[in-house]
Amino acid sequence: MSIPVLFEVMEQMILHHDTLLELSEQKVPILVGNKVEELNRIVHKETQLIRQLGECENQRIEAVNHFLISKGFRPTPNITMNEVIKLIFRQEDKETAVRLQGELLSRMQKLKVLNEKNGQLIEQSLAFIEYSLDLVVGPPDDDTIYRNPANRVTGAKRNSYFDTRA
Repeated sequence: MSIPVLFEVMEQMILHHDTLLELSEQKVPILVGNKVEELNRIVHKETQLIRQLGECENQRIEAVNHFLISKGFRPTPNITMNEVIKLIFRQEDKETAVRLQGELLSRMQKLKVLNEKNGQLIEQSLAFIEYSLDLVVGPPDDDTIYRNPANRVTGAKRNSYFDTRA
């Protein structure tokens, strides 16, 4: 039967998302503390989890396709979980599917919020690095690009490594 397999895969996906949430929460103090090695370790773990989630997604699609075939429908890759739930006749299975879907969606939304927060922290960190470089070396002189090389003013010039204006 494909419904128990589908539920098992969805539970695995929930566990993987829980681990991703934990890792994303761990990233906040690491980003603030500028601990690059720890950040690389976490990113490596996240990459492995994302790969495992991809495998789970393939298993979920396969389970849904088997379920559709067992109900006399043609398998389709675009079917949503809501449509699958409508095709489940046992009330107990339907309730389990709705519960698992809700849990998975909840974790995905939390993960999205945390990832946006971490992205903002990274952007702020890069802005601080750019500001620090400007204080030490001086602001970039954008006019040198458009001046005649014979008329250039000599002095300390800086090529920015993080030019966000490009």
